[in-house]
Amino acid sequence: MHFSKTTAVLLIALSVAFAGCKKQQEATGAKQEGPGKGIVLAEVNGANITDKDFYKEQAALPPQLKPMTETPEGKKEMVDTMVVRELILQQAAKDGIDKSPEVAAKLEDLKRRVIVEAFLKKKIEESAKVSDAEMQDYYNKNKDKFKSDAQIRASHILVKSEALAKEIEKQLKGGASFEELAKKNSIDGAAPKGGDLGWFSKGSMIPDFEKVAFGLKDGETSGIVKTQFGYHIIKKTGSRPAGVRTLDEAKDEIKAALAPAKQQETFKKLKDDLKKQAKISFKEDALKELGGEGAKGGATHPADAQPAQPAQAK
Repeated sequence: MHFSKTTAVLLIALSVAFAGCKKQQEATGAKQEGPGKGIVLAEVNGANITDKDFYKEQAALPPQLKPMTETPEGKKEMVDTMVVRELILQQAAKDGIDKSPEVAAKLEDLKRRVIVEAFLKKKIEESAKVSDAEMQDYYNKNKDKFKSDAQIRASHILVKSEALAKEIEKQLKGGASFEELAKKNSIDGAAPKGGDLGWFSKGSMIPDFEKVAFGLKDGETSGIVKTQFGYHIIKKTGSRPAGVRTLDEAKDEIKAALAPAKQQETFKKLKDDLKKQAKISFKEDALKELGGEGAKGGATHPADAQPAQPAQAK
């Protein structure tokens, strides 16, 4: 089987993504749905690799590796990489590697991390919501912050190859969804939001991009625009004149401004409540030894002793 440097890079990336996604699904019980129809792309000793598997793995790749899987050759190499990984998994199972204490310990550690992350995310979403009253109060006290020049709102699809850009342009002309094509193909950070870049004024974007974006009519989609970042297809989704933005127009920005403090507050309350309900005793003598002889012997701090504070809710 052909095994190139690209395959090796993809294999490492896919192995990391696979472990994370698999354990998160086991920990949360959530079945992750995505694009694809379940079409079998390859069979490996009776195990099927489907288009659903392909799209899920592609979505989990780091942005810098996504372009490797955008061309026909890249897609085939990606499937070949998934075949190699499946072969390794099957052989590892035969050798009993999956039952080894080392693997079991790492899986248990990963499971703990994913459970903590899922728990915090759920609590943050439930308790750290910014209310309409809070947004109104912030807006009333900070109206000067919402003065702006004339702005437009736009979405874009960014890819590295002109060939892929032309293929996407063809699909758009055939009636395909801009948002779905952005989610599937764009290598930009706005891809999960359908390519939405939000509102921006002149001077916010690079000149080549900005000139085209501001020249479009609302709802109009551009042709292919080449910049230093790659090949863009831009869709203008709105425009507004200079002035003070309304509360509705500023809501996303206000939420982003208020959310971190709300999250910190929620996390602190959660932490304090959990501690109040628990029996906790610190072993002062043992704590004093940390960083001493024990550290020289290779002792490490428990990975889950203090969970990281949650990232900003979107």
